[in-house]
Amino acid sequence: MEPISTELTCQELVELVTEYFEGAMSPAEKARFEKHLEKCDWCKIYLDQMRLTIRTLGKLTEDSVPPQAKEDLLRVFRDWKRAQGTQ
Repeated sequence: MEPISTELTCQELVELVTEYFEGAMSPAEKARFEKHLEKCDWCKIYLDQMRLTIRTLGKLTEDSVPPQAKEDLLRVFRDWKRAQGTQ
């Protein structure tokens, strides 16, 4: 029987990034998250990209999004949501 790994995978890190940013992780989970970041340059880049995205999107207001872009985004979201329901 193989030992259970306590190391976080890249996929797990991606799934936990919101909890990390919101400070909603247990101390043990946060330590696992940060230990992974110490070893994984790709996840460090991902985390930096997410921080930049949050900062950039935080400056947007509903009025600053052109109507066509808003319609396109809503359509893509609806299509994605519909596809999720068929899986």
